[in-house]
Amino acid sequence: MSEYQHRARKRFGQNFLHDAGVIHRILRAIHAREGERLLEIGPGQGALTEGLLSSGAQLDVIELDLDLIPILQGKFGHLANFRLNQGDALKFDFNRLEAAPHSLRVVGNLPYNISTPLIFHLLDNAELIRDMHFMLQKEVVERLAAEPGGGDWGRLSIMVQYHCRVEHLFNVGPGAFNPAPKVDSAIVRLVPHEVLPFPAKDHRLLERVVREAFNQRRKTLRNTLKGLLSSAEIEAAGVDGSLRPEQLDLAAFVRLADQLAVQPKAVP
Repeated sequence: MSEYQHRARKRFGQNFLHDAGVIHRILRAIHAREGERLLEIGPGQGALTEGLLSSGAQLDVIELDLDLIPILQGKFGHLANFRLNQGDALKFDFNRLEAAPHSLRVVGNLPYNISTPLIFHLLDNAELIRDMHFMLQKEVVERLAAEPGGGDWGRLSIMVQYHCRVEHLFNVGPGAFNPAPKVDSAIVRLVPHEVLPFPAKDHRLLERVVREAFNQRRKTLRNTLKGLLSSAEIEAAGVDGSLRPEQLDLAAFVRLADQLAVQPKAVP
């Protein structure tokens, strides 16, 4: 192995992107520009990092694998617009970056085993973020971009779409990675809403309602939400309690959460 090679580690969920055509297409979708603030999560061996830095943008990267730190420093440490943060992105305090509101552009080829909790961690900091471009498992992107009425519509779809506009940009086959994963991947763009289209009185109650509703997604709302709302309270929110959760849109779930918020028993 050369000084800039590293074997992917299963425990970190590493699959390194190597296809030049796919790399170029991702960089074109991001379209980074000089003066922008970028954050790359899990840069690996720097497949995307080089192109992001060449834009002139200020780039922070977060890398967990200690063995990759000298590789990344060796390749990019001499550049003024590069800063390396070693650590776990799931525990990272994004306020450390001192980015202006709605300025941070987040990029990542995310390990499949942490993608969902990491997206939720980022959404907790949505006020800092301008947009996010992620490589994810294709089925996760399909769930993120899903519409009501189908099997992909669920907790992930609703909570991400509450905060963001979602665009499924394009798919990427296993051959673009080393080692090749056993699943297809896709690129998604998430753009946080500056003004929420359906603001809830308490987004924690929205999370609770959605979680309870989809715990038994084949049952009716009257059954799945009986621990939170009575049939009368569900109807008072303008929702038919005989429907299954996948039949409701985001606005209906917000109405249910707001109904819960005015009940005396609504304690997060």
